[in-house]
Amino acid sequence: MRRSQLLIAFLTLLSLSGCYRILSSDGGGQGNIRTEVRPVDPDDIALPEGYKAEVVATGLTFPTSVAFDEQGRVYVTEAGYSYGEVFLEPKLLRVESDGSLTTVAAGQKNGPWTGVTYHKGNFYVAEGGQMVGGKILRITPDGNISSLIEDLPTKGDHHTNGPVVGPDGYLYFGLGTATNSGVVGKDNYDFGWLKRHPDFHDIPCKDIVLTGRNYVSEIPLGPQSKKQTTGAFSPYGNPTTDRQTIKGSLPCSGSVMRISPDGGPPELVAWGFRNPFGLGFTSEGTLYVSDNGYDVRGSRPVWGTGDYLWQVQQGQWYGWPDFAGGLAFNGSRFDPPGEKAPQPVLAEHPNKPPKPAASLGVHSSSNGLDFSRSSSFGYPGEAFIAQFGDMAPGVGKVLAPVGYKVVRVNVKDGTVTEFAANKGKMVAPASKLKTGGLERPVGVKFSPDGRSLYIVDFGIMETGGGDPEPQLKTGVIWKITKI
Repeated sequence: MRRSQLLIAFLTLLSLSGCYRILSSDGGGQGNIRTEVRPVDPDDIALPEGYKAEVVATGLTFPTSVAFDEQGRVYVTEAGYSYGEVFLEPKLLRVESDGSLTTVAAGQKNGPWTGVTYHKGNFYVAEGGQMVGGKILRITPDGNISSLIEDLPTKGDHHTNGPVVGPDGYLYFGLGTATNSGVVGKDNYDFGWLKRHPDFHDIPCKDIVLTGRNYVSEIPLGPQSKKQTTGAFSPYGNPTTDRQTIKGSLPCSGSVMRISPDGGPPELVAWGFRNPFGLGFTSEGTLYVSDNGYDVRGSRPVWGTGDYLWQVQQGQWYGWPDFAGGLAFNGSRFDPPGEKAPQPVLAEHPNKPPKPAASLGVHSSSNGLDFSRSSSFGYPGEAFIAQFGDMAPGVGKVLAPVGYKVVRVNVKDGTVTEFAANKGKMVAPASKLKTGGLERPVGVKFSPDGRSLYIVDFGIMETGGGDPEPQLKTGVIWKITKI
């Protein structure tokens, strides 16, 4: 590149940076998007040529995942919890042939129920754990609920996710982190959980050594209402010191774990994730995980990191809270405009993190995933990922909606291609476009015969007026088939 071209490129970056700072956020959940009745129209969804969309069920409240029994009947979980501190009763529902819903089981207000799988005559559900900690539940077809494991450390920002059945017959599930980037602060108070669990914090899977970096925040938290100094992997108001060791334990934050369908102690698969939400195995038995990237919030904000798809290797550490997508926090690449760049909180790193299998949109909230296994649908071997969409401005500023679609990923070369998104002047939720298409895809699942892709659409959620405001009974289950 010529010297003059380099100068022009540099000046363009400066201009864009300045524009970013002065322009207001315009996320998909911002603006007047609420409606009394959500319109639903499959023709408003753009798909590749040769595919069609249809509606399976409507009127759901916070749906998150689907599963199928031996007869091919469709089941869906309603989360029972949503950001914005909305607590309801989580449910496992059967979708009847006419689209009506039958309750199979209802749980306690300890959601969200983030996912469900069916295995050898029983349903297995991940219970998020906002009130008393996460759980993996077994639910019989007649609705009897029992816990395989309880008190998982997911009372914070992120939850217990999954589960999926591996080729070894074990249940694999993800545990999200308590915080955005390792330090408890004001953002966690705003989320609501720090008021309930003032001593809760992230837990490493193995012993770690800290740099002793601390952060100051001020929260109206009872006797700790004055300014407090907090270190990484520590309760709010607890500073850390240089070379301090934090003991690891299981279960732990930001990890993928597995457990026998009969119960027993959990086993560590991998760690160093932020929020490992979607889990899926290829036909060859390789595990992939979708991981929600950092937000621009809290005591240690991180800017410009995408969501990632990881190929999971046993025992590997994937970089949280000092790396993003395999890149270290050792410069200015992740500094929020006008703020200091995040610096390492770990004095020693367990290993050099690998590169992700694919990088996904910044703030896209890339969540549930599944792999196509059939040429009758197409794209065999590719991962399909539901992108819930940005939660701006709470997670950070965006200049246009991000996510709100389903993408497919060639895991061999990392190519990401849009598969299902709304028609219109931009990719955005239907409520912003004033159409009847997709709102917030949160999960995808292929039918047992591999011929159809089911999309779980969480429903309308407004985010521009402070706390998120999810709208009840606006969730939809869509079905995509090849014509």
